[in-house]
Amino acid sequence: MNQKQRVTFYVDGFNFYYGLKAKMGVDNQWKQAYWIDVVKLFQSFLSDQQELVKVIYFTASPLNRHKSSRQSAFLNANKAINGEKFEVVRGRYIQKQIPCPYCKHSIPRPEEKKTDVNISVRMVGDCVQNKTDIVVLVSADSDLLPPIEFIQTSCQGKKIRAYFPPTIFCSDISQNMQTHKGKVVKLENNLNKFILAKMPDTVEDCKAGKKYTIPTEWK
Repeated sequence: MNQKQRVTFYVDGFNFYYGLKAKMGVDNQWKQAYWIDVVKLFQSFLSDQQELVKVIYFTASPLNRHKSSRQSAFLNANKAINGEKFEVVRGRYIQKQIPCPYCKHSIPRPEEKKTDVNISVRMVGDCVQNKTDIVVLVSADSDLLPPIEFIQTSCQGKKIRAYFPPTIFCSDISQNMQTHKGKVVKLENNLNKFILAKMPDTVEDCKAGKKYTIPTEWK
């Protein structure tokens, strides 16, 4: 029997969340896509000849405590449901001062650091160490094109797919996929899969003795 192809999803959490948020701004149905089991979601895209290794979610804790609390509930609920199939890799936020071109005062703006590097290193590392057969990048960030190109030229036999978050598109990555006969999936065309992957409003972690509840703002 032929072995199934091992598939790993590498999710750019910032890109993914803000794509969902932008889509929800024009179509309120997408509010149902916030509180989802991401492993179940991406599992639904696989064929019978493929198996999911894990979903690796790259993110950073927001500086705002309310946003951080919502994010923690989402990540912990996914971890409670999926165990080793779901992994979180954290970068960090810093407060960057942006000069206003009109008043000359500085405007504080949070900026996520290390996520692109973390994704790049992990994708390349998993291919070099033969931990996966198919890399699926869930992002439309053109800064991630270099590791894609490295894998294509240096990791023989490894395949790459690109899944673009709702409302976000990257022409550079899309063109690369076409050139290398890769696959691009626009997640905004798959609302039904998001809805089918919704988690219960309350997720219980029996081992930790904790419960995680959908944030009020996401209901």
